[in-house]
Amino acid sequence: MSTATDKAFFHRDGDWIVANDACRGPWSADACHAGPVTGTMARAVERAVAGKQLVRLTLSFQRPIPMGGFRISAKLERDGRAATSASAELHDRSGRICAVASSLHLTSYAPTPFPTPSIAHPVFAEAKKGRFPVEKPLHDLPFFGAGIEVAYPPGESGDPGPTTVWMRTLPLFDDEDPSPFQTLCPIADCGNGISRNAEFAVASFVNADLTVLAYRLPESKWIASSAISFWEPNGIGMSQATLFDTRGALGVALQTLIIRPTS
Repeated sequence: MSTATDKAFFHRDGDWIVANDACRGPWSADACHAGPVTGTMARAVERAVAGKQLVRLTLSFQRPIPMGGFRISAKLERDGRAATSASAELHDRSGRICAVASSLHLTSYAPTPFPTPSIAHPVFAEAKKGRFPVEKPLHDLPFFGAGIEVAYPPGESGDPGPTTVWMRTLPLFDDEDPSPFQTLCPIADCGNGISRNAEFAVASFVNADLTVLAYRLPESKWIASSAISFWEPNGIGMSQATLFDTRGALGVALQTLIIRPTS
């Protein structure tokens, strides 16, 4: 089978969310890529909070997310007039917690011309189609990269080092459109791979958490990530990415990395 034939990252099995090939991560044949999983967590907290915009989502990954199925429960933590918080837990079929999330939702007011800086952003019309940055996972099965459309700005490539790349990903489910915030999540969790400082043969660079903060919701399906990773000799690292839609910058994604030598 090929992930290119998948129409979505997941399908449903009753109350369970089950991963398709396109959701498989690069580290293990049995574990999901955390990007689509983050999208399902965003979906859960958005459903738990009415009338406010999801602005920040932070996930802590406690164990690999199984391809074979998981459930998510979400609840309101604090409902304020301007700011509301929620939480979510992801459980595998054995009842173990695999990931927990916290979220911040803000009231959106009528547009007001506040002053704000602008930053240079990649122009999608100048980008050239290319391959997913990580081409060879640590297994032989179809995985996340094969189901993703990729384009690189001039001068960029999928080689190791700080990188900017455009991606258009699959929806979470084939029978519903993802929310704008959910659209950000798959590429938000790619920062460590986009900006890896070496290939898998040298080091693994798994992220232990992910924070996605969007001060503006995306207006296009194509999302760009301009990412850089810092790897310390003690095995601790960070990936930092600025996120863009075709209009400009809209937020950031941060990952804490566990760096381990593989050779």
